[in-house]
Amino acid sequence: MNWLYSLPLADSPILPPSTQVPEAPAPNRGDLGQLPTLSLPEGNSIDWLGVLGLAALVLVAIGLTAIALTTLWWMLHAWKSDGNLKRTAFSEHPLDPAHSFTLLVPGRHEEEVMGQTLDVLASQTHPDFEIIAIVGDDDPGTDRVAREAAARHPGIIRVIVDDSVPKNKPKALNRALPFARGDVIGVFDAEDEVHPELLRLIDSRFSETDAAVVQGGVQLMNFRSSWWSLRNVLEYYFWFRSRLHFHAGARFIPLGGNTVFVRKEWLEFTDGWDAECLAEDCELGVRLSSAGAKVVVAYSPEVVTREETPGTLKSLYKQRTRWNQGFLQVLAKGEWKKLPTLKQRLFARYILAMPFLQAITGLMIPLSLALIFFVKVPTIIALITFIPIAPTLITVTVEIAGLSEFGRIYGEKVRMRDYARLILGTFPFQIFLAAAAVRSVFRQIRGENGWEKTEHTGAHRDAAEIVAEPELVGAGR
Repeated sequence: MNWLYSLPLADSPILPPSTQVPEAPAPNRGDLGQLPTLSLPEGNSIDWLGVLGLAALVLVAIGLTAIALTTLWWMLHAWKSDGNLKRTAFSEHPLDPAHSFTLLVPGRHEEEVMGQTLDVLASQTHPDFEIIAIVGDDDPGTDRVAREAAARHPGIIRVIVDDSVPKNKPKALNRALPFARGDVIGVFDAEDEVHPELLRLIDSRFSETDAAVVQGGVQLMNFRSSWWSLRNVLEYYFWFRSRLHFHAGARFIPLGGNTVFVRKEWLEFTDGWDAECLAEDCELGVRLSSAGAKVVVAYSPEVVTREETPGTLKSLYKQRTRWNQGFLQVLAKGEWKKLPTLKQRLFARYILAMPFLQAITGLMIPLSLALIFFVKVPTIIALITFIPIAPTLITVTVEIAGLSEFGRIYGEKVRMRDYARLILGTFPFQIFLAAAAVRSVFRQIRGENGWEKTEHTGAHRDAAEIVAEPELVGAGR
């Protein structure tokens, strides 16, 4: 080996300095393997900026991995055992009606869709229910449509005028609550398509479980409208079909915004909805969970409430900003601290802080990309940055299977281009959600709490038509 030639020889003469043989080169240890070395910049100083950048890269990778893994676990909750889907469905043989219902339908500038929604709700087969349409005093278009529907269904629909300023959904709900006659209060949005058998099934669920709250399923339908509507549809599919059941089992649940039913005494006990919260459904769910209310979730595809995705990216962006900011408001309010167990409190903190996590990772992603492409990153750091890819790929695979099942359940033909849009839209949609989370954080810091309304056009009514088939209800097919 080369390093043998650097050993001194016993017979070598000692030469004067001017004629000495030059010092042998440093040993070549190539045959032993290249050993790692650690070097510091000139002056033995550490490049702290570079260290911080690499640390940020690692934190982003770990954060994205944790979020992806937990999201994947909750997405798959309903499919973890053969009987899970059947247990989360409505009863195949519902009990006789035993409760009365008041259905609250707030609408603001919803003249295009609210009339049809009220007609559909009025066709419920339950023997004891009423509908209260809530309209603003500055909204003559929606007021006219609501009163026309009330004239078509006398004794079923009433109209309440909301004169609060500024207006928002929880204020409208609180305005109508004192006029409700039913044992159970249900909430629907102005564009909802509701199955005619839904109230009978909800009534039975209350009797079977003695629940304080029953959350029904909601499903966006118009998955062909845009590349983001496809992903939005799948979000709802996994959220209501699987993830909310996990939350109910953990006894901490941010409720959905509609098709939620609460016993009136519990609403009166908790003083209705928080009028200043941008996610009043989440806030109510947290308060009820903290008070020990029993929440039951039921999902049968045949009787889900059908809705539409926001028609523009701008509208979706505002919607997600409002939801995220609402979660931050609930986190700051601190009702979740009253949950009885440490596990529940940690779970609640993680869920409610998700906008912060998304915002941080969203801000770090450009830094991470810059470091990867323009800075020489150590091999171990580069490998760590690839860790989130594994759960992401698994999640996309699950979403592909979910899209196929969605098409089969709802009788929609899923084309190859739809699968391609799903895959190609994965990263852009995550960036989009991160941007909405960043905006929500800045709005919260600046104290901007204005309600940004989501527009509705009734696109979901073109996507599918509800047909009452009571014999299929509860089958979980």
